[in-house]
Amino acid sequence: MTDKDNSADVTPYYQLNPDRVMDAVESLGFYCDGRVMALNSYENRVFQVGIEQAQPLIAKFYRPGRWSDAQILEEHQFALELAASGVNAIPPLLCSTESADKDQSLHYFEGYRFALFSRKGGHAPELDNEEHLYELGRFLGRMHSIGEVKPFIHRPELNVADYARHGQQEVLKSGLLKSYQSRYQALTDELLTECDHRLKQVSAPLIRVQGDCHSGNMLWRDGELMLLDFDDCRMAPAMQDIWMLLSGDRAQQQQWLSEVVEGYEEYREFPRRELALIEPLRTLRMIYYSGWLAQRRKDPAFMTAFSHFGGESWWLEHLNALEQQKILLRQPSIALASYM
Repeated sequence: MTDKDNSADVTPYYQLNPDRVMDAVESLGFYCDGRVMALNSYENRVFQVGIEQAQPLIAKFYRPGRWSDAQILEEHQFALELAASGVNAIPPLLCSTESADKDQSLHYFEGYRFALFSRKGGHAPELDNEEHLYELGRFLGRMHSIGEVKPFIHRPELNVADYARHGQQEVLKSGLLKSYQSRYQALTDELLTECDHRLKQVSAPLIRVQGDCHSGNMLWRDGELMLLDFDDCRMAPAMQDIWMLLSGDRAQQQQWLSEVVEGYEEYREFPRRELALIEPLRTLRMIYYSGWLAQRRKDPAFMTAFSHFGGESWWLEHLNALEQQKILLRQPSIALASYM
């Protein structure tokens, strides 16, 4: 739900059948064994593709019009930079083609843009396991120490206008709210104003972050974490990669943070000042997310996976959750135990 690209805008996903997926992969010199399995991905289309006498590959086909080529290449470069520095990020494979004079990460086939990745196994980290939390802290600290070295040039930054305000406008123009339209607009206007004030008040430095850092985008294997999917990477406060992993009541969150901070500070000073941004960032994400659903609601994959979206009960629940954010924004920000 962002910048328009001038390539492949009119190429619909429904033409992306198994034969076309295999043809795209084989255009890079691989030989498919006929096994193609669609993986859960609603924004892009992602497939596991069997390769003759080799491990399967993951093929990611980018949604037309969402990111420009330059933005996708910055995503790839960030993941490659992290991997080269020893961070267990899963970068795209560099493949040669007849039309390119060097290996490329972004490829084109019949109007589609796609990338290939190695398949990795594992399971989500246990966010109540002290070992996992400590390693998570080390992972995030190391990633952010690299992310702050230089900025993105083409990727967006997380701000109220381009992120959550855009989501609000997608909801308002969708026609889904009906009798809740005025309540939604007044409530979100109030929340966005407050969040904008908090972001300016804290004035946190913006660094390159993964941007969608939840447990579903992580794998734990053999005592190590791996980070998947940099599709939402952007310039943002470091806290954007931390708050989404928090859950439970305040005491539980403080305990979680105490474990994470210990590992984080092996590589980078933990951004304590940004603890004041947890609820503002959560609020922005909630508004952005509802706009994302509204914009994608006619995509067949969304209609199946989010069949409950858009009904009266969904909007009532969403509005109540936003009202709860008003309360949380008034409360003092969470503090680390040693600083309380």
